[in-house]
Amino acid sequence: MPFVSGGVVVEEIDEVSWRVLEAVVYQGNEQLFTVEKGFVTDFASVPQIFTWLIPRYGRYTKAAILHDWLWGLADRGGIERADADGIFRRAMRELDVSFLRRWLMWGAVRLAAVRKSGLSTLWHPGFGQFAAFVAVLVPGFLFVLVPGLVVLAALGVFYVAESVTFVLLKIGGGRKPSGTPAKKINRPSFPWTSS
Repeated sequence: MPFVSGGVVVEEIDEVSWRVLEAVVYQGNEQLFTVEKGFVTDFASVPQIFTWLIPRYGRYTKAAILHDWLWGLADRGGIERADADGIFRRAMRELDVSFLRRWLMWGAVRLAAVRKSGLSTLWHPGFGQFAAFVAVLVPGFLFVLVPGLVVLAALGVFYVAESVTFVLLKIGGGRKPSGTPAKKINRPSFPWTSS
């Protein structure tokens, strides 16, 4: 039940969004899922503070595109989110994503489903799925907590340094004879989710 299509062909829309230029086709247990040309994805929706562990794209990119599409299908009532998440995990296994990485990613999308649809989504697939979620989430949380806090602190320090630099450049950045700034100065932003 692997991906039927070839590689991933996309074009960049902005710093986090990409448009699929060739269909991504996946054969499930009973259904053929086709992510059509033109679909917009953000690959793996990983907050910036966790990209040290799970980058936004990698061996699992096809599975991430499929999962984004399946969640859109779930929004339209065509599939349950728990099933979409299970297909995501299975697709990652078929793409040879390591056991721990795919289970952490599955736990993260199950957590995102709770945020989007409420706690009842954890119980809907049954107690076994809930138990698996807890078994993945608790050690996963403990594993990423300390490094995540270190990365968050480093991002905060960098944001402060960028902000100070921004202010200094705005004050003394120099002007052309026309009165316009010599160089464009971009306002810093704290990178919670964007790269």
